[in-house]
Order: sequence, then C-alpha cells, then structure tokens
Amino acid sequence: MIALADLEGVWRLDRQIEDRRAGLSGLLEGEAVWQPDGTGLTQIETGLLRYGDTAPMQATRRYLWREEAGLLRVYFDDGRPFHELTGDAPEARHICPPDIYEVRYDLTDWPNWSARWHVTGPRKEAVITSRYSPLPTGTS
Repeated sequence: MIALADLEGVWRLDRQIEDRRAGLSGLLEGEAVWQPDGTGLTQIETGLLRYGDTAPMQATRRYLWREEAGLLRVYFDDGRPFHELTGDAPEARHICPPDIYEVRYDLTDWPNWSARWHVTGPRKEAVITSRYSPLPTGTS
C-alpha cells in the first residue's frame, strides 16, 4: 500500500464516467494536487468535464487524506469520513444512503495508478475510473 507521502505532488488526472442508469458517458481531464495542510494532505482536483451532450464544464473537488492508526483515511473537505484503506486491502466502501460506492485502487504500475468506483443503488448505477500519472515539477 502507498504511504501518504507517496501522493504528495501534482498528478495528471483522466477520469472516465459510465453512467449506466442515464445511458451517458463522461470524461474529465485535468490534474490532482496533493499538498500538505498541517495534518496530512489536501487533494484538490481540477479539470474540464465533458458529460453526455452537455457543454464542457469546469469541475473541482477536494478531499482530506490522513494517516491514522496504520490506515489511510480519506475525508470530504468538510471533515466527514469518506473511506479508509489498510495496507493489505486497497479497496473500500462508502455508503451514501440509499447508494453504495465501492472503490478498488490499482497500484501495480506505480507511480501510475488508478481508482475504480462502482456506484449502485436505486438512484445510481455507474462505473467511474480515475487514472493518475505523476507530472514533473513545474508542468502544471
């Protein structure tokens, strides 16, 4: 499993969205920055989202990453728990009633890596795959 310090820096982000319930596909291209915040790292994603036939739009997301009790814990930017990872299980679950979000991190080609979310429930059915590649310092 990765350590928190392994994430620090700027990453190219390519995210594919397959919304099976709506029958739509999307693509977000941008970057993800993990920067120190005094307690851990703040992840800031920015990019251009193309979704279905709608006009492209700017998208931004923030998460807080912490190393706590031997786990990597991820929080929403307001401090609510999102999910956690242990060293031997790069997968997690987040329940947002009535929907369930399950993620599997693939670190086999480190430092290129991905996170694949399966979202199911009465409101959603989607697969969201985010691919990260390190960007050299000074390219963003």
